[in-house]
Amino acid sequence: MKLPIAHAVRRAPGPRRPAAQALAVLLAIASSLAASAHAAEHLDGLEDPNHFVQRDGESIYHAICQGCHMPDGKGAQGAGHYPALAENPRVGAAPYILHNVIHGRYGMPAFGSALDDEQVAAVVSYVRSHFGNHFDKVSAAEAKSERASTD
Repeated sequence: MKLPIAHAVRRAPGPRRPAAQALAVLLAIASSLAASAHAAEHLDGLEDPNHFVQRDGESIYHAICQGCHMPDGKGAQGAGHYPALAENPRVGAAPYILHNVIHGRYGMPAFGSALDDEQVAAVVSYVRSHFGNHFDKVSAAEAKSERASTD
């Protein structure tokens, strides 16, 4: 199984620092392990091991996003630059954040193949309504439209 963060680190622009890459991969693994205890109870009957099982936005955020964007959504710098989602006006542009989650951007991996439209809408809505953000939720139809417009 290919780790999304490892793929992102290899594709990230700029100088490659082996220690920074290793730290980014370790952070992603640690985040995945923390989320796996919660997800383990949902693994029975899982048909596609490359698809996340979480259905609500908060669980998806904790399973995928917090490893880089941090539990409080304030982002991080060090091994890489992980932008803050907290109080971020860019999050207000639904097509922007939908595109980033589905197709990735710069060093952020694409999660479109691992999340269905309802999951994308759930995690985007969660980010848009938490961490000091006060934007409307998005629908699965909007996620589907964004996915189709750039496929």
